[in-house]
Order: sequence, then structure tokens, then C-alpha cells
Amino acid sequence: MAIMTTSQPVEQLQAICKTLRRHIVEMTGAAKSGHPGGSLSAVEIVAQLYFGGHLRHDPGNPAWPERDRFILSKGHAAPVLYAAMAEAGYVPVDQLKTLRQLGSIYQGHPDRRFIPSLEASTGSLGQGLSVALGMALAARLDNSPSRSYVMFGDGEIQEGQVWEAAMFGAFHKVDNCCCIVDYNKIQLDGFVKDIMEVAPLADKWRAFGWHAIELDGHDLAAVDAAFLEARATKGKPTVLIANTVKGKGVSFMENNPKFHGVAPTESEVAAALKELA
Repeated sequence: MAIMTTSQPVEQLQAICKTLRRHIVEMTGAAKSGHPGGSLSAVEIVAQLYFGGHLRHDPGNPAWPERDRFILSKGHAAPVLYAAMAEAGYVPVDQLKTLRQLGSIYQGHPDRRFIPSLEASTGSLGQGLSVALGMALAARLDNSPSRSYVMFGDGEIQEGQVWEAAMFGAFHKVDNCCCIVDYNKIQLDGFVKDIMEVAPLADKWRAFGWHAIELDGHDLAAVDAAFLEARATKGKPTVLIANTVKGKGVSFMENNPKFHGVAPTESEVAAALKELA
């Protein structure tokens, strides 16, 4: 069984990150819709999970009972997940540009009806932590080594269900669950601080009983260390507050609220790919 647990050299991970970013730009450009900004901000975290040895998974056996689970709660960032799953061998790379087309497996939000190897259909914001905690608690009851990982957007954690789930996870000491906040500080309507401030994030999660780690979400070494610390933390769940840049890797998309939910034009795709060459 070819379980992907071996960490890749940092140079190879950097190359994978660039490949994922190119896929994201090309997919959203071809679809003429989608969410490039929040997909680009999540690249290093997703790359470390799938290719850095942190997510125990097997593309040859997606239903392997002892696999780790990854839930993309911010389902609108599906392009980064599709790109990673394609490069890992779960789904075809040559169909990525069918994103959001009628009948494509690459729907606008992850949908298990189209891709059975997804752990959950997501995109109704605020629900992913509940799903991940349920999976983690089930694994513990089954004496399984499986861990659950879930990624949120920072605007998403304005949802009340997130904090109900956070209380549950801490109360039940679900230490095989790791939550990642993609803290790029921009949501659909603008900057998070202008809509409903969520800071100080780490203090909030600690008050709810979680082990909180603040890090640079684009520093592959920092992401690696954070996942290792999360795995080693016992008696409470862990949250990674990953400080990221919306649109990371494409200069005109970086920190630009426009590209939360607007796809690049044909000329912008060309310019972006030139930067990512």
C-alpha cells in the first residue's frame, strides 16, 4: 500500500506549490468564475498536508479506513483542493480546466457525488469543524490512528456554529483534530476588520480550550513544525492560526479583495502565469 507519509524536500514542495498556483489561475481563468484569492492563500498548508508527510492517505485506496481526513470547510477555495488531489493522483489533471462546467467533476464547491474520494461535500460555511470533530471522535472510539484536519476562512469563523464546535472539541479533548484558520484577513465584502473583526484569534481559541499556534502560513518550514506540534499535543485539540496573503504568488491579486470571488481575465491569466513560471 503506497501510503503517502514521507516528507518531500523543501525544494520539491516549493515546486509543488508553484504548480498548484498555476492550476488555480488556469482553472478559474478557464471557468471565468471562482475564488482564486483564497485558494492561492492556502497553497502551502495544503501542499504540506498532501505532499509533506502530514496527511496519511493513499490515492490507490481512498477508502482506507485508517487514513487521515481533510475537510475544506471553506469550500469556495475548491481549486486548491482539486489541484492537490489531481497532483496526488486522486483525480485527472487534464480535466482541471473544466472547473464549474455543467457535468464536470470539478464543481464550484467540493461535492462527493462527483468525487467520492472527498471526505465531505463542503461550502455551507461554518460546518466543517463539526464534521471534522465527528470524524476524529469516531476514530478515537474505534481505536484508529486517524486524525482529522479542517481548514476555515477567517470570515467563515464569524459563524456561530464554529464556536459551538470549538467548545465541543475542547470539552471532549478531541486531540486528534487539527483546525487551520487561513487568516488572510479578507472576506467576500472586503477586509475582515471592517466587516466583523475576529482578532485576537489565538486568544479566543485558547479561551475555548484549544492549543493555538500562530505561524506564517506561507513558510513551509513553519507549517511543517506546526503540524508536528499539533500531532504531539495531547489532551486538547489544536488550531493553527496561519497568517497568509490573499492571492499569494500573483502580485496584482495579493491583498486585493476583488479576487476573493472574481476570476482573472485572459490577459490576467497570462500575466499571472508569467510570474509563476
